Amino acid sequence: MAPDIYFPHIGIEFSSISRIMVSLFGFNIYWYGILITAGIFAGYLTAQIEAKRSGQKANDYSDLLIYSVISAFVGLRLFYVAFNWELYRHNPITIITGIRSGGLAIFGGLIAAIICLYVFGRVRKIDPWLILDTCAPSFALGQAIGRWGNFFNREAFGTFTDNIFAMRLAAHQVTAPVTPEILANTFMDRGVEFIQVHPTFLYESMWSLTAFALLTLYRPRKKFAGEVFWLFLLSYGFVRFFLEMLRTDQLLAGAIPVSQLTAMLMFLVALGVITSQRLQLRRISR
Repeated sequence: MAPDIYFPHIGIEFSSISRIMVSLFGFNIYWYGILITAGIFAGYLTAQIEAKRSGQKANDYSDLLIYSVISAFVGLRLFYVAFNWELYRHNPITIITGIRSGGLAIFGGLIAAIICLYVFGRVRKIDPWLILDTCAPSFALGQAIGRWGNFFNREAFGTFTDNIFAMRLAAHQVTAPVTPEILANTFMDRGVEFIQVHPTFLYESMWSLTAFALLTLYRPRKKFAGEVFWLFLLSYGFVRFFLEMLRTDQLLAGAIPVSQLTAMLMFLVALGVITSQRLQLRRISR
C-alpha cells in the first residue's frame, strides 16, 4: 500500500495522514489548529521562563497571552482577506463564517501580535522593547511547531525538486496550487500518482527551531534594548523572502507577491535599525 506522504531520498514514509485529528459530535478538530495552539503555548511557556529569569512579572505575560492571541488571530484573517478581497466582497459574512475553510496569513498575525505587545508594554508602563526581546524567540518556536499544520494539510509546499529533502504527496489528496513543472514531473508508486516538491514548510520549521535556539542563547548578551526582536525580524525576513520564491501558493496583489515584499521590507527595516544602533553604540564607546 502506498503512503500518503513520503521523503524518497531519506526513506521516511507517512500513511493515513488526515487533516482531521478527531471528530467530536460531528465537529472536526484539525491538526492545523492543534499545532498552532501548541506553538502558541510553547512560546508562552518560554516567555514565562525568560520573564522569571530576567526579574519581570510573569503574570504580565499571562495577560499578554490573551490579548496577543486575539490580536494575532484577527491579523491572520484580515491580512489574507485584504489581498483576496474578490473572494469575499460579494459575501462579506464569509470573512467570519469561512474561517474553517482556510485563509490565514502568517505575516498578518505576526504584525498584529507585535503591535499588541508594544501597546501592552506602553499601557502597563513596561519597556515595550523588553517585552519584544522576551517574546522574540517565542515567535520562532511557535512558528517551528505551527508550520507542521501545513504538513497535514498538504500545503505551503514549493516547486519541483529532487534534492535530499524532496517530498512526495499523493496527487489526489493535494488541493493547493501546483505548477506545470510539478505536473510534468509526477511519479507512479504502488499504483498511486505522486507529485514531488520542496517541503517549504519543513525548511521554515527547521530555520525557526534554529533561530529559537540562537536567539535564546544570544539574548543575555544583547547590546541594546530590542536587539533580539530586530534580529528575529532580520532573519525571518531574509529566510522567508527566498522561501516565497519557491512556493506555489503565494499571496498576490495583482502580480505583486505580497508576502515576499513584506519579508523584504521586514529585513531592510531590521537591518537599518540594527546598523544604526550598532553605529551609535560604537560612537558612544569611543
